Amino acid sequence: MIELKNKILFKDIGIVESISDGIVNIKGLNNVTNGEMVIFCANNYITGIILNLDVTFVSAIILNQESEIKPGQYVIRKYELMSVPTGQELLGRIVNSLGEPLDEKGSIITNSNRFIESRAPSIIARTSVNKPLETGIKVIDSLVPIGHGQRELIIGDTKTGKTSIAIDTILNQKGKDTICIYVAIGQKKSSVARIAKILEEHNCMQYSIIVAATASDSAALQYIAPYAGCSMGEYFMNKGLNVLIIYDDLSKHAVSYRQLSLLLRRPPGREGYPGDVFYLHSRLLERSANLLNGGALTALPIIETIQGDVSAYIPTNVISITDGQIFLEMELFTKGIRPAVSPGLSVSRVGSAAQNIVLKKMAGNLKLELAQYREVEDFTKLGFVLDDSTKKLIDRGEKLTKLLIQNRLEPIDIVNQTIFLYAALNGFLDDINVNLVSIFEKEFNNFLINSIFYLPLKENLKEELNIILLDWILLEFKKFFLKIHGNSNRTGIRI
Repeated sequence: MIELKNKILFKDIGIVESISDGIVNIKGLNNVTNGEMVIFCANNYITGIILNLDVTFVSAIILNQESEIKPGQYVIRKYELMSVPTGQELLGRIVNSLGEPLDEKGSIITNSNRFIESRAPSIIARTSVNKPLETGIKVIDSLVPIGHGQRELIIGDTKTGKTSIAIDTILNQKGKDTICIYVAIGQKKSSVARIAKILEEHNCMQYSIIVAATASDSAALQYIAPYAGCSMGEYFMNKGLNVLIIYDDLSKHAVSYRQLSLLLRRPPGREGYPGDVFYLHSRLLERSANLLNGGALTALPIIETIQGDVSAYIPTNVISITDGQIFLEMELFTKGIRPAVSPGLSVSRVGSAAQNIVLKKMAGNLKLELAQYREVEDFTKLGFVLDDSTKKLIDRGEKLTKLLIQNRLEPIDIVNQTIFLYAALNGFLDDINVNLVSIFEKEFNNFLINSIFYLPLKENLKEELNIILLDWILLEFKKFFLKIHGNSNRTGIRI
């Protein structure tokens, strides 16, 4: 039997007037509040959420078992806002938007619940972003750094690697005391299962939660999914822990809200979205913060564009809310440059404040080198005769571009990233053919990790790089590498 907080009065009871497409119109319940939960007295007790308050009736969305609701049935106020279970018990589990298990590992019994809608932390409770969140992806950690408590948008066309960046970031949090929450909105069940399998294979589910509202679920469940995931993350944030939450993706979330709004007869605006679609995402993303108590909630929302159009309604909304964006280009993806992050269009507005000092110094030079390379890159396609300085600039740019290419599911430690970036920017790759850059990197990383020099370099990396030691290591390894692999100049002559 349902436990209600207050004694049921006549004013607490309504009657179902009509039901269509998951929207129920209810007569009565004149004192009900927006966002409040109600119980439908069908064959089973079914939960709904009030979303519309009209003069003569109220409207609710149904979260489950819509087919059992019929006109004339009673509806009872629950005097509670929508809440989901939270706590350590959710770690390693796949749950739906209501916190119910989907992974057949048994029921989830927790002692705490949180409202899915809650106020964002106040300005006084926050502190500036000052702790780096390392993704393990070279192009992001160097050019578009992320800090704990930041909101960094991942944006790009379909099939450009947006989800791959998010999953690699989760894999890189292994052993770093960061709780990861992946919210899948409107995705295929097979895609969610594949992600869960990857996390299991890499032993990352022990610090992760997957909240899934798949394409087969109702628009109502897809609508509340990111808020439910955020509430689960806030539990850990308030305990002083670092949390990373990924919303994949907010484009489908906006579509589900548009569907609900149109069914609720709300006036449509631009592209059919309701007038409060900005508030839909701003009240979600503003809950991400770096708190004074040491806890942090970092959000990586994902937005899908159509033909790279970032000026569409939802992309522009979310760009204005977040602290920067990682822009993925289809052109780079088709060229084989993956992750297909555009160095020119991607930006991090606060993450550089939390970036490693050594890497931060080199990132400026890297951006400059890549920008200069992009300016003269097209001249190589036109067959112009180039002077030596331009040839050198193009050669360096090609090698830096090759350096930033990285395989999926292979995050790289920040120490190895910094050392190899130093090698590329200081001429140690000038004698290496561009096709051997990835081989040089892989073999040098293996050599460095197994050498006695790795720990001293790692300890010094927090404030400065031991340049004398690193120069000597690079020179010696380079001699050894060239003896084994040889090299070739740009005309293909063996040297």
